[in-house]
Amino acid sequence: MRQIRVLFIVAGVLFGISGCKTHTPAPQSAAQPSSVPVSTDMTAQSENPGPFPLADTAAQTDHRPVLVCFGDSLTAGHGTDPGQSYPDYLQADLDARGYSYRVVNAGISGNTTKDGVERLDDVVALKPYAVVVEFGGNDGLRGVPIESSRANLDKIISTLKATGAKVALAGITLPPNYGSDYINQFNATYTLLAKKYHVPLLPFILKGAYGVNGMMQSDQVHATAAGNKIVAENVLSLVLPLLKKQ
Repeated sequence: MRQIRVLFIVAGVLFGISGCKTHTPAPQSAAQPSSVPVSTDMTAQSENPGPFPLADTAAQTDHRPVLVCFGDSLTAGHGTDPGQSYPDYLQADLDARGYSYRVVNAGISGNTTKDGVERLDDVVALKPYAVVVEFGGNDGLRGVPIESSRANLDKIISTLKATGAKVALAGITLPPNYGSDYINQFNATYTLLAKKYHVPLLPFILKGAYGVNGMMQSDQVHATAAGNKIVAENVLSLVLPLLKKQ
C-alpha cells in the first residue's frame, strides 16, 4: 500500500512545477514518448517569477565567492515566504559551517531547460565559483523531446564549466503515466551528463521531503519552508566537496 501511495504522490508532484492546474496528460505508451501532451499553462511563472535580480547589487558590498542556485520553481521557493527557499537555507548552512560563500538564488518558476540556456549570460556575469543546476521537470511535463532537453542541459553545463565554475547537477523525475521508456530516458539525462562532465549528481532534489507530512505544500509539488531545509541539506552534501573554507 505504501508503494501505491508513493506512486499517487509522484503522479501529482511535477504538475505544479510548471503551474498546471487543470490539464492532466493521458497515459502514454512507452513506444511513443514524443506524444506526451504539451502544457502551455505558465501560471506559476506569472505568479512567482522568482527572486533572481536583473543586477547583482550585492556584489558591490559582498565580495565572497558566489555560489549560484540555477533552476525553476523548486529553486525559486515557489509558494513560500521570502527567505524560505532552499538557497536561503543553504546560505545559513554554509555560514554555520564556516564556508564563506554568497549564495545567489537564480531560480525562476516555470522555467524549462531552454529558458536556462537563454539565462546563461546572466549567470555567467555573476562570475560564480560554483553553480547548482536544477532544470528539467517542466520539460518533461510539456513533452519536450528528450534530445532537446538533453542538448539544452548539456549546453548549460558545458558553458558554465568553460568559465571555470564548479558545477553540480540536481535532478527530478516524472509521474508513471508518461510511459516507462520516456521516463527512463528522462532520468538517464542526468546520469549521462553527470558522467560526461564529471559533475556530482543529486538524482532527486526532493529526497527526504517528498511525501513527508509537513514537508510539502498543499499542492504536493513544492516544498514548504521545513521541506526546503531538507532540500538545502541535500544540496549541501552535494556541493561541499566542491568548496573550500576561506
